[in-house]
Amino acid sequence: MKKKPLATALAALLTVPSAAAIAAGQSTGFVENNSPTGDAVVDASFNPYAKGMPTSPGYTPGVTINKENVEKYKDILDPGMYLVIKNGWYQVQTKPTFSEMLPKSYRDATKADYKNVKVDAKTGQLDGYVAGRPFPEEPSLKDPAAGLKLAWNFQRGLNWGDNGTINPFIFQYKDMKSGKVERVINIEYHTLNYKHRFENTPIPDITPNPSNVFRSIYLKVNSPDDVRNTQLLIQRYDDDRKLDDTYLYLGFQRRVRRLPSAQTTDSFLGSDLMIQDFEGYNDRVAAMKWTYKGTKNVLIPLYRHNELKLSSEFPQSNGYKFVAFGGQGGCFPEITWQLRKVYELEAVPVDSGSPISKRIFFVDAQTGALARTLIYDRKGSLWKNWIIGKTDPDYQLAGNKGSGIPIDDSFSMVDLESQHCTTGQFEGQINPKLSPERMFQVQYMRDSGGGN
Repeated sequence: MKKKPLATALAALLTVPSAAAIAAGQSTGFVENNSPTGDAVVDASFNPYAKGMPTSPGYTPGVTINKENVEKYKDILDPGMYLVIKNGWYQVQTKPTFSEMLPKSYRDATKADYKNVKVDAKTGQLDGYVAGRPFPEEPSLKDPAAGLKLAWNFQRGLNWGDNGTINPFIFQYKDMKSGKVERVINIEYHTLNYKHRFENTPIPDITPNPSNVFRSIYLKVNSPDDVRNTQLLIQRYDDDRKLDDTYLYLGFQRRVRRLPSAQTTDSFLGSDLMIQDFEGYNDRVAAMKWTYKGTKNVLIPLYRHNELKLSSEFPQSNGYKFVAFGGQGGCFPEITWQLRKVYELEAVPVDSGSPISKRIFFVDAQTGALARTLIYDRKGSLWKNWIIGKTDPDYQLAGNKGSGIPIDDSFSMVDLESQHCTTGQFEGQINPKLSPERMFQVQYMRDSGGGN
């Protein structure tokens, strides 16, 4: 696979589409929540399995789906996983479905505020939102704003909670044909929600916040030496129409550069990922036109980390072990999958210059996670297969137990056209002390980098 020179890749890290996006095809005015059953709709949203787990004819949890039997299970596989298994690149080990209840504080925040939440179909912006899941009602194909509402449910979703940390966060670049590991990068990754907080004080907002920042991401590369101390700070505003502010610190230059916008669809450090791929989708709601395509039962990578056969790679001083990888080229996580209720959501870039024609997300109905994503190139062909494996927090690090926050635990981004992949192994932690507010300031980048 042809790679950009390092300096070029770094300098072009962060730009977002210049077009201001509006949810096209909507009527003007407000589309309001409609909940004739009151708060029962919230309970149903967070516990879709109250009356039983999802089933599918001929499917029994525990089966291994492989090239030989894949046709039998085609109906519960998304098109990307069907293709991967049919080609013999990977086999899926299934387990019984379990309910993954999100924190009571997040559910309570939803109940307190959701009746006041509206989305302006002309601008696509939220009105009346404080915290929790903005639109807990079941989406309907008859609702022209259903896709937009699902997008906002993710954008204001639980994700890492009020604060999150991945350290270490190990990227491996691999040739899918040979399995050769071409590069290993060790990163630390931190998030902080300034607004719409539900768990850690202050609630709901950190003040003062004169710029009205909603959320920040801070990333630092710890190795190898040629990119060590590269740092990235993204500040996303509560006003979704406003472009992110992005700052880049290059270790070899020892200075911070402010970038006017972020190029989310360029390769991140020469990997198979774009900035837009982070956490499932890392961009503004306004950058896409959203369409709800229906509800179905699909196999999703949600599991219990401590019950897996784990890797002996990259031993940690605390004894933590990462998810192992196997399959074709070592490109696929050796994890378990379960049948879950999902919403199929299509996102078409508003920017006509995007290399992507669309993304298809399979949104987990209970957690709101984007664990499965298909990315299509400009010709409309399936380009990338994106897996984010999540673990139940009670079966990973002891410090995450009881948090109720599903933990990002592994990833696989496979470029089907170039037969190349980037894999990720996480040590994810829910601990606000690891992501202090000072970390999300430009001065911290200078101090952490070793000078101006």
